[in-house]
Amino acid sequence: MHFPDTLLKELPTISLDTIGKLFFSIFIVIAIWLIRLLILRFVMHHTEDVKSRYIWQKTSNYIAFIAGIVIIAAVWSYKAHDLATFIAVVSAGIAIALRDILSNVAGWLFIIWIRPLEVGDRIQIGEHSGDVIDISLFHITLMEIGNWVASDQSTGRIINIPNSLTFTETLANYSKGFQYIWNEIPVLVTFESDWKKAKEILLEIAENRAQHLTDDAQKHVLEASRRYLIYYSKLTPIVYTSVEDSGVLLTVRYLCEPRSRRGSEENIWEDILKSFSHHDDIDFAYPTQRFYNNKTEGFPPKKSE
Repeated sequence: MHFPDTLLKELPTISLDTIGKLFFSIFIVIAIWLIRLLILRFVMHHTEDVKSRYIWQKTSNYIAFIAGIVIIAAVWSYKAHDLATFIAVVSAGIAIALRDILSNVAGWLFIIWIRPLEVGDRIQIGEHSGDVIDISLFHITLMEIGNWVASDQSTGRIINIPNSLTFTETLANYSKGFQYIWNEIPVLVTFESDWKKAKEILLEIAENRAQHLTDDAQKHVLEASRRYLIYYSKLTPIVYTSVEDSGVLLTVRYLCEPRSRRGSEENIWEDILKSFSHHDDIDFAYPTQRFYNNKTEGFPPKKSE
């Protein structure tokens, strides 16, 4: 088949310089990928720590991506001002078209720089709570806790939270700063019970189960006070007394680790049930209805009786 000379002249031509840059760009991508692969193999061979492997894998991925973009952009730009112009134009277009994605990237930079959370932390952001199992460029991955499951136990669901929510939602971190949480167990006894004895028993049980955390908590408070205005006058277990409609409410307050709340409650409740069973003058209270008769109660009868 014979093509007219005019048609051949109109076909786009690729210069040798462009072809060279294209092959060099491909070479850069392959070289960066191989370097990252070799580094990861070295790390995996020399450490078995899961968290260290994860950090190396994520960090090397980010560095390789950024290095590739910068080097390839420099290759395709003739001069420094061309590179700056190229970056400015591309950035403006991306900012308009990918606003939400850029917000997530900004959130990721905030997380990496300020470090309000890390992999392994237990957090609550907005309505969602869970353990952080991954932090990527666009979202935080949580192993969900709570919801329909009581006492901050895992639900088994994995939730992806956009990084941009770190700017718009309240972030609570169970693992930063103090590293312990206060837990309370309400114990309701009847008005007829010896509530003073019950209070002493509860305090003894709480001290046996949680007193060992006090010294460690004091150290964490001292460390956290260097960065935050954290002040606690009492870190040892305590039992508060109040009155409810059905009896005397004794509230056990003690320190526990965030992931041990349900287990600590179980241990304390089992001790309470065992201890109270040995005392006939202590009974649990519950909502009841009581009828009074003035004659049997020793009060003077009313005129209608």
